[in-house]
Amino acid sequence: MSKVRIGVLFGGAFEEHPVSVKSAGEVARALDGERYDPFWIKITRGGDWLLCAGPDAADGRPVVLSPAGLVVLGDGSFEVIGLDVVFPVLHGRQGEDGSVQGLLELAGIPYVGCDVQSSALCMDKTLTYLVARSVGVATPRFWTDVPDSPTWPVFVKPARSGSSFGVTKVSTEDELAVALEVARQYDSKVVIEEAVVGGEIGCSILGSGDDLVVGELDRVALTHGFFRIHQEETPETGSENSAFVVPADIPEESRALVRETAQVVYRALGCSGLARVDVFLTPDGKVVLNEVNTMPGLTSYSRYPRMMAAAGLSLGDVIDRLVSLALTGKLR
Repeated sequence: MSKVRIGVLFGGAFEEHPVSVKSAGEVARALDGERYDPFWIKITRGGDWLLCAGPDAADGRPVVLSPAGLVVLGDGSFEVIGLDVVFPVLHGRQGEDGSVQGLLELAGIPYVGCDVQSSALCMDKTLTYLVARSVGVATPRFWTDVPDSPTWPVFVKPARSGSSFGVTKVSTEDELAVALEVARQYDSKVVIEEAVVGGEIGCSILGSGDDLVVGELDRVALTHGFFRIHQEETPETGSENSAFVVPADIPEESRALVRETAQVVYRALGCSGLARVDVFLTPDGKVVLNEVNTMPGLTSYSRYPRMMAAAGLSLGDVIDRLVSLALTGKLR
């Protein structure tokens, strides 16, 4: 049986570039060499596309994507490589916002993960909240303009940015202007959210429609401050203020409610392939949506692969199922 020719897109021109490179490194270690023929396509910080020998390669050959496949450019010549599927291991802007998904759709190449519409909806926190509310899921109170009299504290966030880049916790009105400027460094659209008292619980989901696999839940255990994933100097060695409890140490009825709510949100937003749905579990047992990540980190310290591993699926297993879904529309 011939190998699946898989293009792995990684890197990117924005703040999550180094996280994407680390995720691609884990994908490289997990890919079954008997099943896949990988092509490593790095998007540099400057926006150039390069065909590399692997995620750690410093340089590569210039490439462009076309309906014919991957076009490798040379000195006065070119080579076309047909791809069966693309795995866009890209996080944040131009990775999870629907832009690269639109490019792949125009090229007619199957790809792993959420489509254009669901990617765009999940990337914009305000749109995510509006859809969630329409199906009866609680969200934080939020504003896109400065509110007259918010209940402090609030979180000021870029509306369309990944991880916690540009996020500030604001406790007084005097701090608000600076926080807004910080957020606008990452996005022209800013959202102000009322803080939710509760623990942060993550739910990893794999699949599409009614055919979903839900991993173990995790709980973010904070010692102080708020959760700022991917912004530690050496996240592989641990966080300065947080740790992950997998499986989440919450009551069974809360576990069932989180899983049910996460699946409702996943389907309402039209997600497919994979996503991590993060919620708050309040002291009185209510679930409030936090955010949805349509291409969660796959690094050695990331939450999604850890939760799936706790449910018995290695990263290699997850990749196999994602590729099967992208090629056939079914999990296998």
